[in-house]
Amino acid sequence: MHLLAEVAPATASAPGLSINFFWVIVSALNFIFFLSLIWLFAFKPIANILAGRKARIEQGLNDANQARKERDAAASERERLISEARRESQALIATAQKAAQDLRDADIAATREELGRLHEKAAADIVAERDRALADLRGQVADLALAAAGKVVGESMTQPRQRRLVEEFLAEHSIGEGLEN
Repeated sequence: MHLLAEVAPATASAPGLSINFFWVIVSALNFIFFLSLIWLFAFKPIANILAGRKARIEQGLNDANQARKERDAAASERERLISEARRESQALIATAQKAAQDLRDADIAATREELGRLHEKAAADIVAERDRALADLRGQVADLALAAAGKVVGESMTQPRQRRLVEEFLAEHSIGEGLEN
């Protein structure tokens, strides 16, 4: 027990660590008061600034995503328009080539038709010229035959009678037909 007696008087006389609740409450109230002032004047504006910055960043990201989507849509629309323009140009080229070929075929057909007409006309002209030449030749042969017959017979014949005789002679001996062939 002796030990206990020594410890008890030492604690009562030594001013050790003591807790004063008044100062703890005052310190806590001071801490809460300054914390609310700092919250009101520092943390709240900073939080608002950070929230605004966060909203602007999110808006920027949303705008960037929207711009990327619009860019991709514009690129796909551009590719679609390019392919459509290529298709249309190919169709125009094919139409132009077909029209050119049709025009070329029509020109060739018209040229062939014109050549056929010219050939027929030339053949008709040749036949007409041959007939005219034969008629001239018959006339000359008739005149020569009449002149020769007049000298041989020694008499003069009338013009209509001479013609009739020559035509009969030519018909009998088919001299005009031999000349035609």
